[in-house]
Amino acid sequence: MKFWRLPLDSDAHSIPRGAVHIVENRCKGCGFCIEFCPNGCLKESKRFNTKGYHPPEVLFEAEDCVDCGLCSLICPEFAIYTELKTAKKITESDIQKVTTRYSRKDKRFVKR
Repeated sequence: MKFWRLPLDSDAHSIPRGAVHIVENRCKGCGFCIEFCPNGCLKESKRFNTKGYHPPEVLFEAEDCVDCGLCSLICPEFAIYTELKTAKKITESDIQKVTTRYSRKDKRFVKR
């Protein structure tokens, strides 16, 4: 579905921006946080932690983190958490970004 204008109540809403924090020594490398992040802000790192696992690392495009907290909810070892950094007002470019992100034309779209 393509949006053609800003919502009428866009000034009443904002887009939260979060910061992801990883406690690497707790991580056991299960990959749940990487798999279930809705915006794909995490990837498996190349380095090892003290337990010998590959902990996740935050991508440089982590401004896509919307502080949903799903990674911290799904982590069985409580090795990851998010905190709210800022809240951004909704603009027309944000609306276009959302409509193209979840379309099949987006490169990050994965059919499950």
